Amino acid sequence: MHNYYSGGFIPEMVLVGISSGNNRVKDLTPSKITTKYGMPFNEENGEAEKFFTFIEKELIPFIENKYPVTNYRTLIGHSYGGLFTVYSLLKHSEVFANYLAIDPSLDWDDQKLIKEAEGILATKKFDNKALFLSLSGHLHMLNSKVTIDNVMKDSSDFTLFARSNISFSNLVKQHAKNGLSSDWKFYPRDIHGTIAFPSIMDGLISLFERYQWENTYKMSSFDTSKEELLNIVKHREKKLKTHFGYSEPPYPEEVINMSGYMNMDMQQDEKAKMYFELGIKYYPESANSYDSMADYYEAKGDFTNALKFVNKAFELSGSDFHKKRIEGLKAKKK
Repeated sequence: MHNYYSGGFIPEMVLVGISSGNNRVKDLTPSKITTKYGMPFNEENGEAEKFFTFIEKELIPFIENKYPVTNYRTLIGHSYGGLFTVYSLLKHSEVFANYLAIDPSLDWDDQKLIKEAEGILATKKFDNKALFLSLSGHLHMLNSKVTIDNVMKDSSDFTLFARSNISFSNLVKQHAKNGLSSDWKFYPRDIHGTIAFPSIMDGLISLFERYQWENTYKMSSFDTSKEELLNIVKHREKKLKTHFGYSEPPYPEEVINMSGYMNMDMQQDEKAKMYFELGIKYYPESANSYDSMADYYEAKGDFTNALKFVNKAFELSGSDFHKKRIEGLKAKKK
């Protein structure tokens, strides 16, 4: 999913998977129970707060020390993991920006978290936070006549799972003024075991809607002026800074670079130069950005400037390719 959609739909990110096979119920449920649906329940449970403390105090610092990440984070969970995701949003919304709860088990402990959520959603601010919630189509295990249109009229234990999901979604919508951006989607063709993949795809696209590219038709149009293109780039740069809370290149390096070469091929020299300059501005440690600018000047017959930018590329890369290119440009300059 990330491989196909990163760049235009979702930003590049470090994906962290937490194996929870051995302690899933214990770690992901927020309150302790001894009975479930009228039957004794002896499995360890109710330690979500401890598990969240592990994520916040141990896992996140480990990731931050090991990888070049930011403090803009997304939490994804399925089933009990979805319950834990909603719990994290309500109790610790400062740690993650986005919350993707896939078919969450909000029926846990007689809907205790939903009951707590009403007061939290009514009084707490969730500015710049986003939630995507999904529900699978398996609404009633024994009665296929129960549909999304009538499930809330059922009062049996068989529909408590689905009704809890819908009740919480409605609660979120009722308190939309708290700043929480939310989206809910029903998957009638999926069951609890298959809903994870489409939810992750739709959920990440929804959560990062403000990130997605705009004006792509203008950027690829021959008739768009250099000034308008630059305004589009600057607008996106400002938008991303507002969204993430820190400066972020408006486009991946390869997109800016490709746009420069595309305009060179169309003999739109000023546009091409603008893109190569933007590549250097946003990716100043990239040898390729300087090498591309050298290509522009070499194509114009300006070997002095071409040599200047290749020298900079060589400083950054130390590669034989750039070393040989320097020799070739010196020969042309003579």
